[in-house]
Amino acid sequence: MKQFYKSKSLFRLSFLFIVLFSVISVVNSCKDDKDDEEFTDHIVQFESKIIPGGTTPPPAPIKLFKTVVTQVGTSQNTVFDSPGLIWTSGEFFVNSSQSQLNLAANANLPNADSELIVSIYIDGEVAKTDTVTGSGVKSAAVAHSFLEL
Repeated sequence: MKQFYKSKSLFRLSFLFIVLFSVISVVNSCKDDKDDEEFTDHIVQFESKIIPGGTTPPPAPIKLFKTVVTQVGTSQNTVFDSPGLIWTSGEFFVNSSQSQLNLAANANLPNADSELIVSIYIDGEVAKTDTVTGSGVKSAAVAHSFLEL
């Protein structure tokens, strides 16, 4: 009789473990994984702007920008001696899988109150901006990451 009792108890215990394991497996499989998130496209634009300051405008033709460097993911583009006071990349699509956007510019600013402003626009809104003030050769850089750390 004792052996029959032990086998019946063992059977019940085994059944309980199987049910418990099944419930835990179902609960874990229903959780949302962040790894399954899909990447989305964004409209991106880079902009570098010089505000010359001072009382007299700089003489034309103006070539205050020395270099402007953009980087999307691992693709880099460099522009040298860009004319004018504003440089823009134009709008283009970037998938968030690229993760990193970088913009750097340096310029020869004419006056002590001159400003160099670099900005990254994402979907029409300013995502990052940096401003440098002063005269002489000045540099400004911004970076934006689509990854949430």
